[in-house]
Amino acid sequence: MNWKSLFQPKYTYNIIYISTGILFLVWILFFDTHSWLIHRELDAEIDQLEGRKRQLNQAIEKDKIAIEQLQNEDSLEKFARETFGHKKKNETLFIVEE
Repeated sequence: MNWKSLFQPKYTYNIIYISTGILFLVWILFFDTHSWLIHRELDAEIDQLEGRKRQLNQAIEKDKIAIEQLQNEDSLEKFARETFGHKKKNETLFIVEE
């Protein structure tokens, strides 16, 4: 195959179609506003936000359980004693740390 045969009409159209297709793919993958690179960044951000959402939902469930437990006066007193060191009158409090 020589150079003259490459530029005959049937090969010229093939070269134009192939080069246009390659140019289109490069444009779509890298330069367009909806490019593959931008989608990849956005997908990573979505994954990060979904992970944060799961963590916050777990914290909400944990807090709901704590609120339900603190509705009882005995558990509220226990919580105040353990967390803040509250005590009754004429009572000595010893804090033992492990």
